[in-house]
Amino acid sequence: MSDTYTGLRLERRGHTALVTLDNPPAHTWTADSLAALQRLVGALNADREVYALVITGAGEKFFSAGADLKLFADGDKGVAATMARRFGAAFEALAGFGGVSIAAINGYAMGGGLECALACDLRIAEEHAVMALPEASVGLLPCAGGTQWLAWTVGESWAKRLVLLGERADAATAARIGLVDEVVPRGQALARALALAEQVARQSPGAVRACKQLIQGARHGSPAQALVAEREAFVDLFDTADQREGVAAFLGKRQPEWRNG
Repeated sequence: MSDTYTGLRLERRGHTALVTLDNPPAHTWTADSLAALQRLVGALNADREVYALVITGAGEKFFSAGADLKLFADGDKGVAATMARRFGAAFEALAGFGGVSIAAINGYAMGGGLECALACDLRIAEEHAVMALPEASVGLLPCAGGTQWLAWTVGESWAKRLVLLGERADAATAARIGLVDEVVPRGQALARALALAEQVARQSPGAVRACKQLIQGARHGSPAQALVAEREAFVDLFDTADQREGVAAFLGKRQPEWRNG
């Protein structure tokens, strides 16, 4: 993971990859930074020592303000198509990260910034954070998973309020409607997210990957299909060394030593 990623900073902390959005002043997304995120997630998936990913914004004001609207000022449909593809590819890659992804929302998360957080498994917000999908107010719509992930996360009614009415959610509201999992004081989202990431390292990486696929798959398939897949995935884990290690560690009253295999 020695590569460089435009608009992003990457740091390893044990089994956790910390990704910091860094395109001042508001950490807006560009075609290059979106391509970089897609490439970065691919590299993390290939690194079997990475179990969790934490993503946050540099500074104290912005997680990310989404796309820079100047890109769309001249109405160039080709630019719009390119950016829509880049946003989709990047955030779908993030949603498909094999481990656990956690957004530490340290300020404004607007448009594509909130969609980035929605692509993560968990969201921790600081008490001053503000979240919104304001695209319809400028004649656009969320094209990076927002209409789908938001509705799955908070339900159709609140998704319509945020998208169709353009309402903003402060941290307290976001917690109440299930948009974020926890609210913490200013400056503490990253520490809390990293602490949760450490909990991930106690779990079998292979079991986490299988469970995540099953949980997310429930959005699309029928319960009958998912229940069959769940049983099959359970049996498949018996092909792994970590299954034997996990049971042996429990019976031996010791901490397991995961090999991710």
